[in-house]
Amino acid sequence: MTSKPLSPQEWDHLIDDYNYGDPHRLRRWTTTHHTFPHLFQLSLSTLLRKDITLNLKLNILIFLEQHHLNQNPFDTRPEKPASIITSTRPEKPDSDSSTSSSVRDSLDTRPEKSDSSTSSDPLDKKSDSITSSSVMVPFTLLLHTLRTVIQTPNDAVSITFSLKEQFLISTTSIFISSINNIDNINIIKGELEGLIELLLTIVNRPNHGVDRVTRGVACECLRELEVAFPCLLSGICSNLWGLCQIERTHVGQCYVLLLATVVGNIVMSSKKNVGFVSNSSLPLIPFSVSRFLSIVEGDDGENVGLGEERDASSYRELKRVISFLLEWPGNLTPCGVVEFINLTMPVAKALDLQASLLKVQFSGLIYTFDPLLWHAFLGLYMRFCDSFEGQELDIARRLLLVSREGQQNVVVRMLVLHWLLGLVQLVLSRDVGKREGIVHLSLKFYPRVFDSLAIKSLRLDLLAYCSVLLDGLGSNGENMSTEIGSEVSVAKLLEDALICVSDFKWLPPWSTETVVVFRTLHKFMICASSHSGPDTSPDKTLTESTRFRTIQNMLVESALEFQGLVPVIVTLVDRFLWCQKHRWLGECLLKTFDEQLLKKLKIDYKLGSYFPIFERIAENNNVSPDGLIDLLVKFMIFLVEKHGPDAGLRSWCLGSEVIRICRTLLIHHYRSRIFSGLSELLGLMCLYFPDVEVRDSARIYLRMLISIPGKKLKELLNVGDKLLGISPATQSTSFFNLQSPKFSYDPKKSKHISNYIHLERKVPLLVKQSWSVQLSTLIMNGSKPAYLEGILDSEHTSEQNDLDRSNSISVVSVISETNRIAYPQEPLRVMDSKISEIVGILRTHFSSIPDFRHMPGLRIKIPCYLSFESDPFTKTWEIKSTSNGIDVVDSVPAMYAVVLKFSASPSYGSIPSSHIPFLIGEAPKNEVPNGQTISMDIVPVGKYSNEDKSFGAPVIVDLEPREPIPGLVDVFIEANTDNGQIIQGKLHSISVGIEDMFLKAIIPENIPTESVPTYYEDLFYALWEACGASSSTGREGFILKGGRGLAAISGTHSVKLLEVPVTAMVQAVERCLASFVVSIVGEHLIDIVKDREIFSDTIWKYSDPDLTGDVMASEAGYGSGPLYLKDKEEEDDRGGATQTRKKNFGYFLVLIFLPPRFHILLQMEVSAVSTLVRIRTDHWPCLAYIDEYLEALFFE
Repeated sequence: MTSKPLSPQEWDHLIDDYNYGDPHRLRRWTTTHHTFPHLFQLSLSTLLRKDITLNLKLNILIFLEQHHLNQNPFDTRPEKPASIITSTRPEKPDSDSSTSSSVRDSLDTRPEKSDSSTSSDPLDKKSDSITSSSVMVPFTLLLHTLRTVIQTPNDAVSITFSLKEQFLISTTSIFISSINNIDNINIIKGELEGLIELLLTIVNRPNHGVDRVTRGVACECLRELEVAFPCLLSGICSNLWGLCQIERTHVGQCYVLLLATVVGNIVMSSKKNVGFVSNSSLPLIPFSVSRFLSIVEGDDGENVGLGEERDASSYRELKRVISFLLEWPGNLTPCGVVEFINLTMPVAKALDLQASLLKVQFSGLIYTFDPLLWHAFLGLYMRFCDSFEGQELDIARRLLLVSREGQQNVVVRMLVLHWLLGLVQLVLSRDVGKREGIVHLSLKFYPRVFDSLAIKSLRLDLLAYCSVLLDGLGSNGENMSTEIGSEVSVAKLLEDALICVSDFKWLPPWSTETVVVFRTLHKFMICASSHSGPDTSPDKTLTESTRFRTIQNMLVESALEFQGLVPVIVTLVDRFLWCQKHRWLGECLLKTFDEQLLKKLKIDYKLGSYFPIFERIAENNNVSPDGLIDLLVKFMIFLVEKHGPDAGLRSWCLGSEVIRICRTLLIHHYRSRIFSGLSELLGLMCLYFPDVEVRDSARIYLRMLISIPGKKLKELLNVGDKLLGISPATQSTSFFNLQSPKFSYDPKKSKHISNYIHLERKVPLLVKQSWSVQLSTLIMNGSKPAYLEGILDSEHTSEQNDLDRSNSISVVSVISETNRIAYPQEPLRVMDSKISEIVGILRTHFSSIPDFRHMPGLRIKIPCYLSFESDPFTKTWEIKSTSNGIDVVDSVPAMYAVVLKFSASPSYGSIPSSHIPFLIGEAPKNEVPNGQTISMDIVPVGKYSNEDKSFGAPVIVDLEPREPIPGLVDVFIEANTDNGQIIQGKLHSISVGIEDMFLKAIIPENIPTESVPTYYEDLFYALWEACGASSSTGREGFILKGGRGLAAISGTHSVKLLEVPVTAMVQAVERCLASFVVSIVGEHLIDIVKDREIFSDTIWKYSDPDLTGDVMASEAGYGSGPLYLKDKEEEDDRGGATQTRKKNFGYFLVLIFLPPRFHILLQMEVSAVSTLVRIRTDHWPCLAYIDEYLEALFFE
């Protein structure tokens, strides 16, 4: 049946419906006479119509390119061909699935081994020929339409060069994807030859100016065919060489890149029958793919060297072609040069070309003004270092000059500094002469006054690495020239470098300049000790070096002069102590503070500013505590002498801090080492300290020190970490919030109503949660931890309670500085383009999250089901039955005006009550015979059964979580019976699990529907980076919806290994986590789950899962590879472990939003018999619940 032509408006609706992908919107295009198999023919005929606008024709071409492989969503036959093209042949409406199956199987025409038991059926040959012809027909129509359009003269209305170029691109794309889909090029061999001949006809018009852009597009189409099918054009390589020599227009770049691609495939191919045909007399047309097919089907089992495969003449011709290509970079655009280098460098290396050719042709790229060309040159330099021997200093000078150009974009300057930093690191492994040149050049690395902080930070990094070169030269005094020794030294290098940020001493401790300074100090100390080395022993050379002594003196002087820098200094020490490689550096700094700082401190109220340093000294058992104890004794004497009526809470606060330090000493040091000094300190406090609470605490610790042995004392003190003098907070459970009932009720009847009135969840929890993490909210200064407080006002003023406004330090300031150490500031985050993109994504995401303090927050709904049993209800409330013996419904009782009230902890916000006007009880089981149906005037639908829910009522428990923790919701019921009695009582509580908190991330309003999967994936990677151990977002604050709330991310991570097979794991994810999967990585895993059509808004990535996993694992800090466990049962007879567990199928990336503003990120690395789950979250208490949830999910 001939398809009815569509109007332009109908075409617009059709394209929009297909792009939207909704089956309901597509139904009208498949249920009418515009059937799905005829859409392809209808599209081609429309392209030749003159009444169709050019814009619509371009849209039709793009529509064909995008949807030619889409399956018909309304064809339920299992073996239906899966594309528009292969579905264009007419089919009988009553054809069965077996016919379709034979058609699909006949597409595979690869030769099979003959079997004597197999007879050649002429019907099978006829079926194969019909199938091949049915597949060839659409390609023939497509190629015929393309020829018609190309040969039609341009009229600037319906036929233009832009239409012809788009038609060439779309046709090439359709051919490539279709050939890969049918997996047999022989089926459409003739059509492919026709397409290549048409493209060669267009290309074979060199220097023709009118259609030069079309010729360039044709070259790119041929190049894509060559990339998709290597060596396809190897037979006409000499002809392409001739065209490149003739072409003089700007399209010559396309010809050269096409030739470079063909030559590269010839050289890199391991086939013996692939060579360079130097006979240019062979015509371009007609073209045959028989040579390519012989390559594909030939013997590819032997990989012989290039000289053994090809004769000498072919080898010489290839080198001539490469020499010709190397003369072209000067005529190419920057992007073309980058592509050209990527194509020709492997060929040049395989042919062993002289390195001088590369040096002559590409040395000038570094002196251009395009960052792309600089990048191409540096990539070339890294691959052929020996060819550019002696140019290291020239390259460094050029990069340094570019980085000092103020008119350059900041991003370009930062990129150049990164390149220069890599070059300096490369010189570290070179000879001493070149190192001396870099050191001499370091005099120009100093930051300038008007450079941004990001530029200054990178320049300071350069100076840090130059200091390593300087140390290397200084260790061999005979190698360092007198000029360098007089101009440069490590101490002078550091002092001069910090001049550009010297104002950090007068700025607040959280200022960016302060972060830059201490980041530079950290770099200067560790740049000579790489993290890659396995040795963690102290390096005496570094501790005795001028560099280390200079930094020590600088830290001691800064701490003495500026008490506000103490928290930042402690943060620097903590970075060393937390690093296993450089822990000894932190211990050396603590010893320096103990030896040089403590004896210089003045005994006054300002000594409380140094308590964070005292705490670190007390925690380290490698530092002697004697000096600290002596200082604390003097401080206690000062507090006792200076105490007066104006002291207020200062004595209590400072005394409590001293008690805390004493407790730390008892935990981390041997009792015999601290007994004498600590007993003197505690005895002094319990006798003379003015505060009673501190005296009692000191007396308790003194008795423990004297009476309890050291080991048991440490175990006792490690039980809790609460400061004495502060009463522990009581847990706020629902039991303490219960109020007495407002209405009187019969206690005898309402006492056990929960036994027969049930409010149950429709979906039971996977984890039967009976506990939750409840932390004390009474912290020292009355503020909540960061994860509990969560949201701050973007514009707020902090009330500072100054008890002494002259010279004394306030209690609040001392405690606030102590709390600031608990959350140390991160080093400077350099705002490159990647970090800026991450911050932008997070700002967009958080701006869509409502601030529950100023507007309605996000709510979760727990569907439940309310019902009650008739027999115990009737007996308890003495209800008489009104049944007439005919209808069972009349015999069951009912409740009227049912009101369910809910109460829970403040973490769930206010819960609205539920009202049910009428509810009948469940009929007794023995009163309903099989097959009897319930009266339709009472029960609308369904037949009665013992497990039927038609007698109950659905109830929604609506929560507004303020914190994502499991818990219980208490339920109270009020109702009336048939005889007017009032029912009041408490039902069983409803459990709220962590899985109830799982929500999909909010989609901002400006994100279109088709971009939602990409947005979810970008948000996942942004949150993954922000929640990492070395987050680049630092202390960035994100404004919530409404503009009044400000939130920050403080992430943590964990890992869990699940011993479950891949089938069970995939089924569990599909059952419970499918809606939260944002991306699936790995071809094997995608093949398992894609055909089930369960995952929506998901990105499919066919990349290598091992490579992706290594990158994400290294970012997470788990190592460079997946975690594998080995059991004895997995070992074979020879003692080797099986490799089944190591097979990596791919990854699930799961993004879960936890109201009000938190997230859970899961990276599930799926293997054959195990799954490794990497977890990141910005709400650390939920890690315990996620652990149990994963156990229940996969082991239920």
